[in-house]
Amino acid sequence: MTANLLDFDLEGLAAFCETLGEKRFRATQLFRWIHQRGARDFDAMSDLAKSLREKLKTTARIEGLSVISQQESTDGTIKWLFDVGNGDAVEAVFIPEDDRGTLCVSSQAGCAVGCRFCSTGHQGFSRNLTTGEIVAQLWFAEHFLRARTGGAERVISNVVMMGMGEPLQNYSALVPALRVMLDDHGYGLSRRRVTVSTSGVVPMMDRLGIDCPVALAVSLHAPNDALRDNLVPLNKKYPLAELLDACNRYLVHAPRDFITFEYCMLDGVNDQPEHARQLVELLRSHGGQGVSCKINLIPFNPFPQSGLTRSPHKQVLAFAKLLSDAGIVTTVRKTRGDDIDAACGQLAGDVKDRTRVDQRMARQRTVMLKQVPARAAGAKET
Repeated sequence: MTANLLDFDLEGLAAFCETLGEKRFRATQLFRWIHQRGARDFDAMSDLAKSLREKLKTTARIEGLSVISQQESTDGTIKWLFDVGNGDAVEAVFIPEDDRGTLCVSSQAGCAVGCRFCSTGHQGFSRNLTTGEIVAQLWFAEHFLRARTGGAERVISNVVMMGMGEPLQNYSALVPALRVMLDDHGYGLSRRRVTVSTSGVVPMMDRLGIDCPVALAVSLHAPNDALRDNLVPLNKKYPLAELLDACNRYLVHAPRDFITFEYCMLDGVNDQPEHARQLVELLRSHGGQGVSCKINLIPFNPFPQSGLTRSPHKQVLAFAKLLSDAGIVTTVRKTRGDDIDAACGQLAGDVKDRTRVDQRMARQRTVMLKQVPARAAGAKET
């Protein structure tokens, strides 16, 4: 079986070249051809020795992902559905803006975390993606978009690991993929412009801070453990106190001086004034020092199985004002690509579930529906 060179960061590619009797600088040349030029034909790599090109033809391949479908939103957002084999497919999304181009990348076929408000979680989990399958999403999108724009030097300026899956539950494949994105011989992205989003896998947050610190976004979504247990089941294993401690440890290594907390606004569930006040208290007083952060409020993107609805825009703005007035930097995310189901929480792809997600989600939905009226009433009384 030949090696897929998309699976290697530069160190891995150098080690592979050594097995062929080649020196390190050949790996650097090869790495540039693959990632900076988007080459897949070894014969086209004109500055490689012919002998190396012949070796590569029998020992290696550059294998991307097949595109099942491509959809384009009225706002310019593009969503691709990629075939990852064995009946599984994953999605990636490109979001163009005036000052940046952001690619949202998947790390798993499905997701095992099972957050209540996430379409991916309702679909279940099949498997982790390989490093090559993660990188292939960027490799394809970057060179597809360059060709479309007439050969622009760089189209994608930001990558967010916010697609399908919990990236930190696929750590061994994630870190080499991040290194490819950051490498000056690869995509040359700044650590500040590569973001890993996590539901709060505390041990892996600590490892990432040491191994490959990039920007970190934490899916918070609730100001107390009781509510977060229902919205983000991982909270039962790593409750808020442990999660926020890990955030402060990560800030020692992070390329930014703050953590981004993602907060999906759910009508009558986590969007009341009391929830905002609890959130302020949690983030300003944790551990006696608080957590340096900004909060990104995300309008919920409904899907039938969730049993949840989007908070009214007026409620979102009122919630944001309470946070801002307390001195916490707060933004409201603009929904992009919702007409093609490419917005936050909508990526679902097509996976063969191995986790009996329907049963788990049905139990969570029953608990949530019983608790929402009591929470909403209690919040209004405060």
